[in-house]
Amino acid sequence: MSQPHIIEFPKLGAPDLGYISVAENNKNIPFDIKRVFWSYHTPDNVVRGRHAHHDTEMVLIAALGRIVVNTEMPDGQLNVFSLESPNQGLYLPKYCWHTMQYSHIAVQLVLASTLYDESEYIRDYADFKKIVIK
Repeated sequence: MSQPHIIEFPKLGAPDLGYISVAENNKNIPFDIKRVFWSYHTPDNVVRGRHAHHDTEMVLIAALGRIVVNTEMPDGQLNVFSLESPNQGLYLPKYCWHTMQYSHIAVQLVLASTLYDESEYIRDYADFKKIVIK
């Protein structure tokens, strides 16, 4: 079973010119990107996420600010990740319960392996806890 982990993107450039980082399908992103979305202006006292996915894999990137991501896998493995650099992404495999808390200025960019489908979400934590992955 895949586990959540940090992906380091190349940081090309220099302080006097600025930087660019690159994400590429099946190179540093372990799936074909089917959907891109972003969130912003999230109050810092709001916890978002609170779900897992049956089939979707994602990479979360803090394009600006700080995002603290708590993850839980069906086997009970817990992790806390702090995203604060736009040249890092957090890979979330399918069946990864996750919550996110943002600094007020945070902009989160998400690369997803599937198109949006509400039936693909696991929104009830009790249902998530019943999942057994072999």
